Amino acid sequence: MARELPDYPWDLMEPYRKRAAEHAGGVVDLSIGSPVDATPGVVRDALAISTDAHAYPATVGTPELRTAIVRWFERRRGVAGLTDAHVLPTIGSKELVALLPFLLGLGEGDVVVHPRAAYPSYEMGAVLAGATSMACDDPAAWPTATRLVWLNSPGNPDGRVLTIEELRAARARARELGAVIVSDECYAELGWEGRWADERVPSLLDPAVTGGDRRDTLVIYSLSKQSNMAGYRAAFVAGCRSVIARLTNVRKHAGLMLPLPLQHAMVAALDDDVHVAEQKQRYRARRDVLKPALEAAGFRIDRSEAGLYLWASEGRDAWDSIGRLAELGILGGPGHFYGVHYPSHVRLSLTASDERIAAAAERLRASTAA
Repeated sequence: MARELPDYPWDLMEPYRKRAAEHAGGVVDLSIGSPVDATPGVVRDALAISTDAHAYPATVGTPELRTAIVRWFERRRGVAGLTDAHVLPTIGSKELVALLPFLLGLGEGDVVVHPRAAYPSYEMGAVLAGATSMACDDPAAWPTATRLVWLNSPGNPDGRVLTIEELRAARARARELGAVIVSDECYAELGWEGRWADERVPSLLDPAVTGGDRRDTLVIYSLSKQSNMAGYRAAFVAGCRSVIARLTNVRKHAGLMLPLPLQHAMVAALDDDVHVAEQKQRYRARRDVLKPALEAAGFRIDRSEAGLYLWASEGRDAWDSIGRLAELGILGGPGHFYGVHYPSHVRLSLTASDERIAAAAERLRASTAA
């Protein structure tokens, strides 16, 4: 009998949404990281001229798209030596995260490891495949039954960045266990503090991590955030040639194909670095407004050195903080949604307009002055 799935956690936010909607100044929704800024013109133009898509697209993507992904990895992530056989486009990254245990043939008795503070789809992928999930950041504690390891750097929700040394240690342990290791790096362009304000966020496929050996090692990436393409469902996976071949074969049988016009749009996005830098600056400006306002209102910001969110705590149960924010017309995400280890944290997204971020900051400061 199929395992019963839990309720969708965001449904629990409905009472808080209603409360926030009563605020005279309107809602400031910082709960879900859905981009609000326009998709870049270079991407929309590429889509507009590619609407003649009468034939089925190839599961592996066009040669132009695969070449663009390879070029991008070398230019932006410091990963050279990839070929067309090492990359594969996917229909968004969440689809791949949720389906990867199934695509790899995992099932009962297999363990899927993911971070302690984690996007819930890592656990849900294990549930859908009938495997067991384990939240653990210590490679030494990963059990012998581990068959898939998820890393997430920069992390969602906590903005944690894994160093080359940490990536190397995680990968070495996964190799000992015979597990596939995958790093979700979709926020890698958004470094803010410490060394990551200037240095490139490391990739699991960096030669300093792999030594040039990519066996059982994958990285997934999404254009949703850096290129405001969440509605396009544009993502890709790269790494171990044999694992990519398996994923490709299963996806061919399942008919999982990225629409051809979207593939052309992805090429335009991957080849243009200007719009990425512009979008990063927008998020930096919003972060510079929201972070000090939260701190002035009594929140402590933990980690958050990179990524799209601020990981904040008042030192009390997250639902109490969510209620306080809702009274101010602000919506966040409770730490309970990201595992059992952070019950006093809330996640606040930078994906709101400049005006809405400014409104949130004003309300937070006013709440402490009252």
